[in-house]
Amino acid sequence: MAEKLLLGWIGFCGGCLVAGGVVALMVGLGILSRFIKISHTSKHTRLYENCILIGGIGGTLVTIYPMILPFGQIGLAVLGICSGIYVGGWIMALAEVIHVFPVFFRRIGLIKGTSLVIIAVAAGKMTGSMLHFFMRW
Repeated sequence: MAEKLLLGWIGFCGGCLVAGGVVALMVGLGILSRFIKISHTSKHTRLYENCILIGGIGGTLVTIYPMILPFGQIGLAVLGICSGIYVGGWIMALAEVIHVFPVFFRRIGLIKGTSLVIIAVAAGKMTGSMLHFFMRW
């Protein structure tokens, strides 16, 4: 019994460290504030924070404890879209913070059409994900 309590405590502390690291990364890179600034929704900051907290807890519970969620195919599609937006937002925010696109565009001499390139990158990522998940490629 003592061994299980010790292992549980170690797991809990490890989870707190990882969660703290993720939150520190989000705050340090300014990802949440950037999302809020771009979407002009500063009055909903508390909602963003609550959704991140609930999503983190929910994702952890679903990952650790095997359970079947009765949402059906529509719920799975909504979850997939939300997860894709989340991961895509992280990727784009990280790329923006380290200035990947401005440096790349300057190196290849691209002046006009930068938004089209970013949309093409997002569409390519989405197409690749669809092929991977639906066609099992």
